[in-house]
Amino acid sequence: MRSPTVLVVDDHAGFRATARRLLERDGWTVVGEAVDGASALAAAAALAPDLILLDVGLPDIDGFVVAQQLAASTADGARGHAVVLVSSRDRRTYGARVDDSPALGFVAKDELDGSRLLALMAADSPR
Repeated sequence: MRSPTVLVVDDHAGFRATARRLLERDGWTVVGEAVDGASALAAAAALAPDLILLDVGLPDIDGFVVAQQLAASTADGARGHAVVLVSSRDRRTYGARVDDSPALGFVAKDELDGSRLLALMAADSPR
């Protein structure tokens, strides 16, 4: 069984490094990192990760907008990228924006766990 792949998108190098260590320890393969929305869109297209861990507070494009673009259907009707939003702020800070986003879910940075990301992906899988 191959390891699930993830792209970590966050403007803070310290969090990217921590997320990489934690997720690799949990069996994930981190295929790339991005520091802002524009580089996230480019990296997602180039790397085709199983999941994109996406910070809500990016310096150039709002993370919710990036999530919408990443999760949009492709031209051939295939499903877009799977996204999980992450923030140092509590989910309640964002209210309905999380529920209205196409992301699989939301995880607070201090609660990041590889098995939790797998559970969010599994909950979204067609049965």
